[in-house]
Amino acid sequence: MQSIFEALASPVRRKILAYLAHAELNAGDIAARFEMSKPSISQHLAVLEGAGLVTSEKRGKFVFYRQNGESLANTLAGFVQEVCPVGRPLREESAALGKLQKGSSASGGGGG
Repeated sequence: MQSIFEALASPVRRKILAYLAHAELNAGDIAARFEMSKPSISQHLAVLEGAGLVTSEKRGKFVFYRQNGESLANTLAGFVQEVCPVGRPLREESAALGKLQKGSSASGGGGG
């Protein structure tokens, strides 16, 4: 439980969770949304994964991340982000990306 609270204590990690609310993104796509180095984003992702809030899957040369939907902490964080003026737009972007990803996989298109 301590690792979850430590992971959620960071605004950057809460934003990453919001981006992953409805879509999976590779580490580069996540890093492109922040003004920090890729190694710093990788450290944040490792903390989130260590807390069980996200899962990763290597596909080719990319590592894709998605929220662990079975985590109570993610459920609670999602609720808070819905009313948060910072988190809500990020979750809306995630929902739009999720729809695009589902449409792409339904039509047989591959991800990047």
